[in-house]
Amino acid sequence: MARKPEEEARQRIDGLLRAAGWAIQDRKELNLGAARGVAVRYFPLTTGEADYLLFVDRKAVGVVEAKAEGTTLSGVAEQSEKYQAGLPDDIPQVGKPLPFGYESTGVETQFCDFRDPERRSRRLGRALQCTSDRCCGWRGEQPAVSDLHEVL
Repeated sequence: MARKPEEEARQRIDGLLRAAGWAIQDRKELNLGAARGVAVRYFPLTTGEADYLLFVDRKAVGVVEAKAEGTTLSGVAEQSEKYQAGLPDDIPQVGKPLPFGYESTGVETQFCDFRDPERRSRRLGRALQCTSDRCCGWRGEQPAVSDLHEVL
C-alpha cells in the first residue's frame, strides 16, 4: 500500500534528523538521555499532537510540523505556534512558549524564533544540515538561534 504524502515527509525528516545526530523516538519509547538532541514523534500537547517535539539536554526547545511536499509552509506557521504554546507544565522546557518552531516537508523548511520581538517565519536555505553538537549549542539557559536555526 502506498504511503500518504505526509508520511513520506516524516520519513524524509526522520532521515535528515538522524543524519544530523538527533535520536528519533516515539513517545512510548521516550528516553531523553539517549542523546543530547532527541526528537520525539507524535507528542501529545494540550493544543494537539506535534509531529516532533525537540529536546536538547532533556528540555523541550521546539516543535516540528511535518507537511506533505508541495504544501505552502507559510500557512502552517499558526499550527506550529499553537503547539509551541501547548506543552504541559510537567514537561521540562526552556520556556513557554517554546522558542523554536519549524514547518517542514523534508525538502523545504521554514523556521521561527519566538524570542525575536519581530518574529516571523523564515525559509531556510538548507534542511537539517548540522551536527547535534552544533545544533545543541547553548548560551546560558537559552539555545542560541545561530546554533539551532539550521536544525531543519
